[in-house]
Amino acid sequence: MDLPTLGIGDRIRHHRRRANRRQAVLAGLCGISEDYLSQIERGERTPSGEVLIRIAAELGVHVAVLLGDPMVPAGTAAPPTADADVVGALLGTAPPAGPRPAALLRARVEEAWLIWQTSPERFTRIEPLLPDLVGAVGAAVRAPCAPADAAERREALRAAADLYGLLRSYCRRTGRVDLSLLCADRALRAAEDADDPLRIAAARWNLGQVLLARPGQEEAAREVALRAAENLDKECRGRSAAALRGALELIAALAEARTRRVWAARERLHRRVLPLAARTGEHNTLWTVFGPTNVSLHAVSIEMTDGDAAEGLRTADRIDPGRLPSRERRFTFALEVAACYHLRREDPAVLAHLLELEQLAPQDLLRSPLARELLLSLLRRARPLCRRQATDLAERLRMV
Repeated sequence: MDLPTLGIGDRIRHHRRRANRRQAVLAGLCGISEDYLSQIERGERTPSGEVLIRIAAELGVHVAVLLGDPMVPAGTAAPPTADADVVGALLGTAPPAGPRPAALLRARVEEAWLIWQTSPERFTRIEPLLPDLVGAVGAAVRAPCAPADAAERREALRAAADLYGLLRSYCRRTGRVDLSLLCADRALRAAEDADDPLRIAAARWNLGQVLLARPGQEEAAREVALRAAENLDKECRGRSAAALRGALELIAALAEARTRRVWAARERLHRRVLPLAARTGEHNTLWTVFGPTNVSLHAVSIEMTDGDAAEGLRTADRIDPGRLPSRERRFTFALEVAACYHLRREDPAVLAHLLELEQLAPQDLLRSPLARELLLSLLRRARPLCRRQATDLAERLRMV
């Protein structure tokens, strides 16, 4: 995961300010001109090794700290990535688990999904559960099946489709987009083997989410989502099917916005998605969190993608994110509002939203590239009123 962090010049400026040193003073102590030090801090010049050593010595830090070495323990560790045991289970290197009753597996998968969508510590809470679940579900699916046990195997396949949908989200949020694609594929295969139209649609929604996260794959995401919505419309009726069709249409709308067809995305929201949301109300079919509130959140995303911060903020003002069952979606909404304020260069509002996000979902904030980009911009341009709080937050996120 390409998580932004501070460059050498930014780090020098950060530690100089922490040491309460003016540029002129530090430059004089290091035997360089104030202008040269200013250029280094702005990223226009790269200091020689000798100069860097002198600067580090005067600031009382190790040279590796200024270089951003992740092996340095002084708060410079890289943000966490996917848990090794989870990756091992997905790749088949973990010890095998014995099959368990499908009803028990379904209950455990639902419990894991509840943690994933609602807990502020969802990463550390979910990671100990996933390796055993992956092994147990895999064993249940692979177990020999007599004709009399067909219903049991179908339930195990449904549990597998739901679990791999969760793992798709987990892997994406921990920077393993490669494994996210693998999980989306496994979810689709399990749903197809279970012959479950709703889960097939949800699996294709998951695949669309993965493709949206891969630059250049937006059109593929749109095609996958619209084909799945068309197939679902032929096979299923009812509120749950309508909610899944709406979730798939949202994938298509985001894909259109990201390929500079914002007009098409807006039209899709108004003509296709909003009527479905009015029909379903707030719904969480197979953990897709579709409903009027989520549609409004996507409207904010589309305006932000188009660079229309004013319209994005006007839309955001009409939304009550507390109605959403997913903390992740509430986090994404607040982050996009912060991004809208960033476009308007309203730094105090950006900082306020980042601090709110730290309270809402600190582990998500730690792993969010966009949040770190916003904070990096604050550190570079914020006035002294915001800079202290921004610096403290950067330290808690291990950016400095």
